[in-house]
Amino acid sequence: MALFKEFKGRQRELGVLDAMWAAADPTLLILYGRRRVGKTRLITHWLQQRQPRAIYWMAEPSSTLDQLRSFSQTIYNFANPHAPAPASFTYATWQQAWEQVAALAQSERLALFVDEFTYVLEIDPGAAGVLQNMWDHLLKQSNLFLTVCGSHLGMMQRHMLSYQAPLYGRATRQLHLQPIPFGHTQAFFPHYSAAERVAIYAIFGGIPAYWERIDQGQSISDNIRHQLLTPDNLMQAEPRLLLQDFIQDPHNYVSILRAIAGGDRTQKAIGTRSGLAQGHVSKYLSVLREAGFVERRVPITASPQSRNGRYHITDPYLRFYYRFLAARQAQLALGESEMALAEIKRHLLDFVATHTWEELCREWLLRAGARGEAALAVDQVGSFWSRQAQVDVVGLNSREKTMILGECKWATGAMGAGVVRKLVDKSGAVVPKQGKWQVAYVGFARDGWTDAAHQLADARQTWTVPDGANWQPSGLRLLDLAQLDADLHRWLRDR
Repeated sequence: MALFKEFKGRQRELGVLDAMWAAADPTLLILYGRRRVGKTRLITHWLQQRQPRAIYWMAEPSSTLDQLRSFSQTIYNFANPHAPAPASFTYATWQQAWEQVAALAQSERLALFVDEFTYVLEIDPGAAGVLQNMWDHLLKQSNLFLTVCGSHLGMMQRHMLSYQAPLYGRATRQLHLQPIPFGHTQAFFPHYSAAERVAIYAIFGGIPAYWERIDQGQSISDNIRHQLLTPDNLMQAEPRLLLQDFIQDPHNYVSILRAIAGGDRTQKAIGTRSGLAQGHVSKYLSVLREAGFVERRVPITASPQSRNGRYHITDPYLRFYYRFLAARQAQLALGESEMALAEIKRHLLDFVATHTWEELCREWLLRAGARGEAALAVDQVGSFWSRQAQVDVVGLNSREKTMILGECKWATGAMGAGVVRKLVDKSGAVVPKQGKWQVAYVGFARDGWTDAAHQLADARQTWTVPDGANWQPSGLRLLDLAQLDADLHRWLRDR
C-alpha cells in the first residue's frame, strides 16, 4: 500500500499554524473537518517540523472521568517530565485542569492541541461552556496557542461555530480542513496516468487516509477488488461511521442517499424512490445538507430559492458506495465480488463523466478565473439546466456581464466540431435577458479534439449571432485531460 511517509500539500494550512504560533497574543484555533481528512496528520507534522513548546492530547470515546484523568495526566507530565503522575492522578475538575494550562503558558509561549474534543462534548456538553469561561477569564491573559479539533461536524457547529455556541466569537480563526484537491494527485500517484488518477478521485475523493490504502503496483480494478469488495475490508464501515456523527438512526437517510446516487435529483423523485413522505424527505435532506454530504444546486443564473433545484451527493466515496456497493452487501459478505466488479467496470466511465469530470472542469474554470487565465472575467462557476438547454460548466460575472460556457466529454477518442457547434447554439437559452453580454466557450475532452474542431475554434470570428441577441461570442478554447491535469497541478504548486 502507498504509505505516504513524505507529507505533501497543506502548505496553506501549515502557514495558518505558523502564523498563529508566531502571534504575540493568545490565539484560539477551531480546526474541524470530516473523518479521515488529515487533521491529526496536519497537527503532528507541524509539531515534528517546528518542534515548538507544545502539548498534544487526543480525547477518546470513554467516560467523563477517564477523559479528565487522561487530560490531567498529559498536562501534569508535561510540567513534571522527570516525575510522571501516578495512574490514578487527576485534577478535580476541567476548570482546575485549564488553570494548570494557563499557569504553564503564563511566561512562555505554549501550544496546546486538543484533538477530537467532540468526544468530550458527547459525554459532557457543558465542557464547551467551561472552556469558554476559562478562555474569557484566564486563558486569554496567558501566552497560549490553543487548537481545538473535532470530526463530529454537527457537534462542532452546535458547540463552537454557531451563533448560539458557547465558544462563538472567541476563536482567532476557524479552519475547515477540506479534502486534498485533485491537482495534488500527481505527487501522490506518480505511477498512474491522469485518467487513472481521475478514476481514483471519483471513487475515493481527496481523503488521504483512503489514498494510503491504494497499491500503485496494482491496476485500478485490482485495487477496487482488494480494497472495496472483500467482506472484511474497513471501507465497508465508512458510510455508517460518517453518518453516525450526525444521526442516531441512519435507515431513512440511507434510503435518500441511495435514491440520489441512483439518479433521483428532485425532492419529489427522491420521495418516490425512497417511499418517504415529502415532509420527511425535506427534513432528512436538511440534515444531510448541514452535514455537508448533500448539496442543493440550482442553475447558476437562478435565485437560490429556485424551484428547479437538484440534490447531489458531495462526498465522492459516499456517492460511489451508494451507487455501486450498498445494494450488494449480501454478495460481498459471501465473497462473491466478481459481479460487483463487472458492474463497476461497465459503468465507471459514465460515473466519472457525470460527476468527477464535470466537477474538475468547473474547478479548472474557477481557478483559471481567479488567476486571470480564463478568456473572460468570471467569479461564479456552476452549471445550467432548463427545458431548452443543459450546460455542464458555466462561469459568469454579473457585474461585468461576461459568461463562459463549457462542455465536458469523458468518452474516449477526440471530440468533433459538432460538440462545439451545439455548445454555441445553447447560448441564447443560458444568457440572462437583461444587459449586453460577452460569451466565451471552453471545451473539455478527455482525449482532445479533432482538427475540424480546432479549425472551428480558430474561425470563431465568423460565427453568426441571431438577430436581436443580447450577447456576442468572445473566443473558444479547447482543452484535453493532459492540459487540465497540468494546470490544476501547476496552480496548486505555485500557491
